[in-house]
Amino acid sequence: MVCIWTTAVAAIVFFYFLQQFVNLGKKKKLPPGPTGLPILGHFHLLGKNPYQDLHRLARKYGPIMYMRFGTVPTIIVSSPAAAELFLKKHDLTFANKPHHEASNYLSYEQRNIVFGRYGPYWRNMRKLATLELLSNLKISQFQPMRKAEIDILVGSLKSAAEIGETVDMSVRIASVSADMTCLMVFGRKYADKDLNDEGLKEVMKETVEEAAAFNLGDYFPYLRGLDLQGSARRLKKLSKIFDRFLERIIDDHVQNKKEKQQSSQDFVDTMMGIMESGEAGFDFDRRHVKAVLLDMLLAGIDTSTAAVEWALSEVIRHPVVTKKLQKELEEVVGLDQTVNESHLSSLKYLDYVVRESMRLHPVSPLLIREGMEDCEVDGFHIQKKSQVLVNVWAIGRDPDAWTDPETFFPERFLGSNVDVRGRDSQLIPFGTGRRGCPGLQLGLTIVQLMVAQLVHCFDWELPEGMQPDELDMSENFGLITARAKHLVAIPKYRLHQ
Repeated sequence: MVCIWTTAVAAIVFFYFLQQFVNLGKKKKLPPGPTGLPILGHFHLLGKNPYQDLHRLARKYGPIMYMRFGTVPTIIVSSPAAAELFLKKHDLTFANKPHHEASNYLSYEQRNIVFGRYGPYWRNMRKLATLELLSNLKISQFQPMRKAEIDILVGSLKSAAEIGETVDMSVRIASVSADMTCLMVFGRKYADKDLNDEGLKEVMKETVEEAAAFNLGDYFPYLRGLDLQGSARRLKKLSKIFDRFLERIIDDHVQNKKEKQQSSQDFVDTMMGIMESGEAGFDFDRRHVKAVLLDMLLAGIDTSTAAVEWALSEVIRHPVVTKKLQKELEEVVGLDQTVNESHLSSLKYLDYVVRESMRLHPVSPLLIREGMEDCEVDGFHIQKKSQVLVNVWAIGRDPDAWTDPETFFPERFLGSNVDVRGRDSQLIPFGTGRRGCPGLQLGLTIVQLMVAQLVHCFDWELPEGMQPDELDMSENFGLITARAKHLVAIPKYRLHQ
């Protein structure tokens, strides 16, 4: 092992000085940035929540900042105007995603949508997902299922309220999100032991953590084969678990396809139908199907869970907001029934609450892109294969774009056209441009419905006499940035039914 590490260090040193030699005489105007260390670059400036560290550095060096992580030149984008340049004006140049070791193993060599390399295949796959899996028609098809699952959640919380039980809402929200996602993607719910002996939730948690973990192979490509951290071994193990699981699901769908009505088709049925028809128009086999299904599973569960947690947390922390939102819900829905999706378009204050929560707590605080060619942006030279990190968390706190940016104040959107759909660069929790999230409408619908239902049906108290402003709002950075501590609260049922 000592020999391997010695070889690795020697390789790093050699390639670092080779890179420096090659770059001599090619100096062009780079964005400003802090001084880095030889070989390692700027890793030493990042802590457990890197988007916060990058935000602090950008205050000193500017909204377009140069850093280097290992061998990877990186541009940090931290203002709405800068984001507009990279994600809209030069969108095509920065439409690629960099090599990602975890996705390479888990998603069949980045055949997924989230980390897929930009090109004809990715464009076709994204179009297919948008039209066939995430269209308004498909979203509407699953509306009764979403209502049924949220009604189950409300019923269980009503039972807890009757006995004054303290409830771990992080667990409850994650559970209903997982059930809804599995029903849409696979056509049925899956118990913990359906995946393997470790359980579905545990394997999902391990996968998300591994995918977000620092991996030497992403920043020192010539070390990938050595697997010094053991990450490749762990990712291969997880990949095999998911592959067996997805193969079994696909086989079950193939065997039972004759019994299914067109109106009850889930995502697996839809994708297998396209694959078997040969009408995709591009290379499309089981590997592609499984890569996209895994995207839907991981993204669908974790993003909506985190977004609902953050919004409910902020509502509980702000009793005045709770009263305003409950008043709107009483006027639009009434206290004699629960919320339906048909009510959502009339719940304007709910929309403001969700927008404001996503501004302060974007579940993906850093958008990652890669330059496909040399480019000049705002007078700065951006070299090909530079990694671009758009700091959505920092943009949501930009004092030039937002008044009192650290304050949770939904009323700021009253009379404002700024929304979360990517038109406005000061609020891009779902991204924007070519790499914007294709599941935006589905995700927004689920988040709004769950938040509305939880606030309409219940008043919320914190345990052990904790005051609302004492609620811990610290964050845990990962592939999805969620609460560091579970949200625990006591529900009090408030409907007249």
